[in-house]
Amino acid sequence: MPFKNRNISVIGAGISGLICARRLKDAGFDVTVFEKSRGVGGRMATRRATDGFAFDHGAQYFTVRDSRFERWCREWQDHGAVAPWEGRVVTLTEGKVELKQNETLRYAGVPGMNAVCKQLATEIDIQFQTRVAPPTMQNGAWRLRDEDGRELGNFHYVIVSAPAPQTADLLAAAPELQHAARNVEMSGCWAVMLGFDSPLDLPFDGAFVHESSLSWVARNSSKPNRDRSNESWVLHGSPTWTDQHIDDDSESVLPELMDAFWQVTGCEPRAASYSTAHRWRYAIPTEPLESRCLFDPNSRIGACGDWCGGPRVEGAFLSGMALADEVLRQAVKPGS
Repeated sequence: MPFKNRNISVIGAGISGLICARRLKDAGFDVTVFEKSRGVGGRMATRRATDGFAFDHGAQYFTVRDSRFERWCREWQDHGAVAPWEGRVVTLTEGKVELKQNETLRYAGVPGMNAVCKQLATEIDIQFQTRVAPPTMQNGAWRLRDEDGRELGNFHYVIVSAPAPQTADLLAAAPELQHAARNVEMSGCWAVMLGFDSPLDLPFDGAFVHESSLSWVARNSSKPNRDRSNESWVLHGSPTWTDQHIDDDSESVLPELMDAFWQVTGCEPRAASYSTAHRWRYAIPTEPLESRCLFDPNSRIGACGDWCGGPRVEGAFLSGMALADEVLRQAVKPGS
């Protein structure tokens, strides 16, 4: 049975915001999600180039440890949105290749990492290309407008699911929560996407890179149900290198990280059929909060994300679940 006067706005359509929205909608709440971009996923993003290449240029895969996350992962597998990635993953240190030992199973979205978020978003009202201004309390309800002043509606609850610095900006009306979010530092990540018409002769599909301006490289086309008629690679700049170059333009970042790729892999340099770079300004929480989420039951506003309780895809998912649980507990109290 739907909750009376329990309409909820969720700002951000990444995995933490979407699982929170999904759980609350399934419990009977009236949920509206606002997303600044044109699609769902956040850093679980997939870019498709006009010439047939595709790249998971944010989150590369996910692992499963928590039983709650495992149940959802099984459901995604049943719907064909997730499959194990059985690529060979190694470490690269100054050109030396070492096979990763005792690795847990890795999963990837199918046909792209954003498939998981598309599955969660089914039948949820999402307003895309909407940049929300900091919510304000008015007559006991949260008033939302976009950055141009357009009215978005009044809501009983507000959920913010964005990187910590952006969340802090949106929590101006909740100073204690804002302070907590403001104290979380996040490193950026420059991502380079390379497409080749013929395979690179490399004995691995993914590599954690040490002692380099790169931290990760992956043969994206090795993931399940990808187009293997060409070969696509994703390179991630290391957090330290990225933060030093966060305000550089993509035209200067692209050749520098490509050169690092040839150097760490020992592969003969060649021209790419497709190449571009994307900056994730806030990608990795350097020291996540210990709490799974932030929530003020009195003002009915909260925040979630991978910067709460632990990073990675699973951490973001569990943060959104935790915040949904907080809302559900508060909503059943008398007088709420």
